[in-house]
Amino acid sequence: MKSLKALTLSISLITSSLAVAQFAGQSPVIAGKGGPGGASTAAIGYITGSMMDEKNTKLNVDDFQGSPYTSDTFQPTTLFDKGKEVGQFYYRYNAYNGEIEIKSSITDTGVGSLSRDKSLAVLEDGKKLSFKTFIDKNKNTMNGYLLELIDGEKYNLYERTKVKYTEGAPAANSFVMATPNKFSQFTEYYIEKEGGNRIDEIETSNRKILKVLDGEDKEKIKAYLKENKIKVRSIEDLKKIIEVLNS
Repeated sequence: MKSLKALTLSISLITSSLAVAQFAGQSPVIAGKGGPGGASTAAIGYITGSMMDEKNTKLNVDDFQGSPYTSDTFQPTTLFDKGKEVGQFYYRYNAYNGEIEIKSSITDTGVGSLSRDKSLAVLEDGKKLSFKTFIDKNKNTMNGYLLELIDGEKYNLYERTKVKYTEGAPAANSFVMATPNKFSQFTEYYIEKEGGNRIDEIETSNRKILKVLDGEDKEKIKAYLKENKIKVRSIEDLKKIIEVLNS
């Protein structure tokens, strides 16, 4: 397996407390200089970007349930730029902060952050995770990471992991238990029509699926649902709808 060092040669990482970073979303800072191989500041910035802490509110995480990460442990992955493989390293996705944390090897204690650049993507279980602009069900235009579930000729399907933090509360009295801090994970799905220049949230509901389609595609799925007496309730049902649209 090639290391990220094959691209940047050697990157100096300045670390902060990983205990804080793990749950509070606080990320350490990347040093802005090259290593022995002469990797430039520009190259390092291109790979790692800067830390962004808009959600970093110094959360009290002494007692908590759940996790801000899709996986608490770092996993091997491949980095792509504009579809071209440029290196391999280890990552974990902080869905609460909307940040991909990276390091060049599993034993490294220094942790960096991947630049929020739409040309970059990493592999998660063989599927591309990349930064996108999308529109949620409430018509809000947002930026964040989407995992590509289906890359079709006409339609693409994406998954978004969303994390909500709820602050706990102490016990009011001896008869009431304290409530711990909690990270809760939710999953959303998004659809993209080739050439449509937009990505819209799509829900597991017949009526709401038809709402985001138009023209012949809408009539095609309406007929398919009626003829097969299908009630879309799961991601597997939704994947089948996308397959029909791409057929």
